[in-house]
Amino acid sequence: MNTKSHEHILVEIRNHIAYVTFNRPAALNALTLEMLITLRQQFDEFTKDDNIYAVVSLGAGGKAYCAGGDVRSLYNSVKGIGARTHEAFFQTEYTLNYQLHRFLKNCGKPYIALMNGIVMGGGMGVAQGAAIRIVGERTKMAMPETKIGLFPDVGGTYFLSRATDALGLYVGLTSNVINGADALYAKLADVYMTSDAETNFLSVLDGHTWSANRLGDVVQLVKSFSTSPPPSPLATHAETIARHFAGKANVRKIVSALQRESNPAEAAWAAQIANDIQARSPTLLEVTKRQIEHGHAMTLADCLRLEYNMMMAVFDHPDVGEGIRALAIDKDNQPKWQPQQLSAVAASMIDSFFTPRFTKHNHPLANLETEFG
Repeated sequence: MNTKSHEHILVEIRNHIAYVTFNRPAALNALTLEMLITLRQQFDEFTKDDNIYAVVSLGAGGKAYCAGGDVRSLYNSVKGIGARTHEAFFQTEYTLNYQLHRFLKNCGKPYIALMNGIVMGGGMGVAQGAAIRIVGERTKMAMPETKIGLFPDVGGTYFLSRATDALGLYVGLTSNVINGADALYAKLADVYMTSDAETNFLSVLDGHTWSANRLGDVVQLVKSFSTSPPPSPLATHAETIARHFAGKANVRKIVSALQRESNPAEAAWAAQIANDIQARSPTLLEVTKRQIEHGHAMTLADCLRLEYNMMMAVFDHPDVGEGIRALAIDKDNQPKWQPQQLSAVAASMIDSFFTPRFTKHNHPLANLETEFG
């Protein structure tokens, strides 16, 4: 076994498999800039190393795969406390996201994400690019950005817009947690594997005798340890979500439709979802709706370039600092959004997030296709 220990990233090579462990359990394995830089470098090495046949990512500590980006560091950077790092953070993170999506095509090696435990925000970014996305009974998945005055980034424009029916918009707007069965139903995962089966799967990988078809070997092993998921709670509300989330002119109309739900079996649930949405940043809700609805016609690279442009606009808006303060710093859970009501969000406010800030050639992510294909 060959082990490399970086700060908060552990890499072990066993039987031609590179195991990448996000090793910051006290922070639920939240990503720092240094972790992102290390991951970029490691996946470059994995691409070139003929001794490595596949890569597996997992989270340390038993609670989380990866709970997202380090929002405290982001808050400090935005507020001018210490080093200003958020531009480098997002450029590195989005480049990594694209790199992971292209990994199998570029080197023929499967990348497997074991998404057991909490997987949110930036954790989704490092998992959704995997060739095989595995969830289980402990999976707690979310894109929680609208809770903190952000929009679902790390490729969310791409993968949420391609989720089942209107479920991507539901996940992006509500910031609510879904489970492993929901993730499969929404096309945000590929395989359901219990925790015991996952342990056995990793054990068998350690002793596997590889054939010439290494991708086929991995696919067959994954299939042999996978199982049918339990019923998806989200699936029971799929028709209601499709009726209320799809085709509405704005988020205010989505909320109004949810509040008017006439099916007695769905009315209480719909009312709760309406309340959940109204607790989020009104401006970023409308931004998120436009973002996801436009994403379906865009390439991944263009989605990430759009998100970087939008992220720079976020820092000119007060909601991100206020959202992080309320949920992660002071923890009073009482953000004072500007504006506070959906009815006060003007079209010009939404437009400002989509106004190009870079030319085609000077965009920090201009060379994604050149570098990774």
